[in-house]
Amino acid sequence: MLSIAPPPSLPLRYHHNRPLLHHRSHGLLFTIRSSSTSSIQEAVEEKTAKEKDLLSSEVYSTAPFPSIKAAKRVVLVRHGQSTWNEEGRIQGSSDFSVLTKKGEAQAETSRQMLIDDSFDVCFSSPLIRSKRTAEIIWGPRKEDMITDSDLREIDLYSFQGLLKHEGKAKFGAAYRQWQVDAPNFNIDGHFPVRELWGRARNCWNKILAHESRSVLVVAHNAVNQALVATAIGLGTEYFRILLQSNCGVSVLDFTPRIDGGDGSPFICLNRLNQTPNSPVAASSSAGRKTSKRIILVSQGTTQGDTEGSFSNSGDQPMNMLGIIQSQKTAELLLDQNVSTIVSSPKNACVETAATISRVQEAADCLAADCVPRYVEMKQIRELDVRDILQPSNKEATEALAFQPGFLNRFEDEALSALWDQSGKAWQSLLNELSDESEPEKIVVVVGDPAIHIALMGHCLNLTKDWMGSFHLDAGSISVIDFPDGPTGRGVIRCINYTAHLGRWSIPITKSTIDDEEF
Repeated sequence: MLSIAPPPSLPLRYHHNRPLLHHRSHGLLFTIRSSSTSSIQEAVEEKTAKEKDLLSSEVYSTAPFPSIKAAKRVVLVRHGQSTWNEEGRIQGSSDFSVLTKKGEAQAETSRQMLIDDSFDVCFSSPLIRSKRTAEIIWGPRKEDMITDSDLREIDLYSFQGLLKHEGKAKFGAAYRQWQVDAPNFNIDGHFPVRELWGRARNCWNKILAHESRSVLVVAHNAVNQALVATAIGLGTEYFRILLQSNCGVSVLDFTPRIDGGDGSPFICLNRLNQTPNSPVAASSSAGRKTSKRIILVSQGTTQGDTEGSFSNSGDQPMNMLGIIQSQKTAELLLDQNVSTIVSSPKNACVETAATISRVQEAADCLAADCVPRYVEMKQIRELDVRDILQPSNKEATEALAFQPGFLNRFEDEALSALWDQSGKAWQSLLNELSDESEPEKIVVVVGDPAIHIALMGHCLNLTKDWMGSFHLDAGSISVIDFPDGPTGRGVIRCINYTAHLGRWSIPITKSTIDDEEF
């Protein structure tokens, strides 16, 4: 039974950044009986119906969060590879596996990734594999480490400890449901994914209540997915859609309400699954091999860009930093067999696309007898959104870029235009990916961070109201896999990956000392 107390009344469906005009009815089930025990039976069934309803995804993914007084950044890390990961055994919340040598090395890489970052506190799952990862990353820091049982991995009851083929043989239909319909998966009288969403929500209440500005959380694959999803208001249907690789790093920013009053903070997913290894390396998505992929490349910075401002100064070429960013991205994609590069017609996007194309076409031609590989290049006007996004005031112009949720500062009319135009671009990209003559196809898309945020929103089947919940930096990449082909659901492998930029990468956290905001 969950320890979370139900809210006094179930809320209107609410998105943390914008209220949505969408209601949900929370009905209760009653059975009328003629026996003298009917009133008791009704009470029991009413209580059961309430409990099931409270475990539904919408209650725990859309209820307002507690208010905060100062900006807070939370960095989520999944534990390194464990012995049961290596064996392909179902772990759940069991505590019998430990980190492998590879897992220890992954944790060390994450430690190096975060070594210069300032944290006020570390929350960790009490399970050995996660706690050990936390200890490696935390290193010599003197600040508190807090273990919280709500951060344990998903409870899978009778599934735990089984090899995957054993689970299939022993449980048959139930195992199949776990694979294809996890939100409704039921075992031993429990709905594990629904319970997990409830636990994740409980964790956020405790993390946000803690007097800290910068928080490290080290936990597990499923619980970190639930933490990300409940933070930005997504339900259990998004389980296995927002990937968490071993020692992958995800970042969430919580900002107090502008009016300074009580109420749910603005919440932005700053990055998702920044992994110790390359995010584009051959791998599976949610346990399934993928043959179709879209890689979103945010254009490099331009000559009109200044730090902390929104560049809307015309069709500018890239500055020196932008050129470096495009070259670093081209190197990251060196081993990818890119079929097509699609870009906005703007100068910086075309330059970035050309840099990636040159490296791709030379990649197979390093030996004397090799023939250059042709990469198709296209421009889509729908990817150009700079004329749409006109800040409505001077304050917005000076403080838009590089801030979490910067799209929230634009007028609704501009956001609607961005959303509509990006929808057309998204359909064009899916059509591009659907070419049956190429069973394996990688499409690189180069555009402004704003259009990529909107494209990811379409991939996730969201509305324009969610665009402020995501952030991208110049020079970053985001990866969308299609394990079921372009007609199936896209799986987000990573968002706002910048580690490939080396010394020019965007710091994951900043010191909070004497800083008003991140």
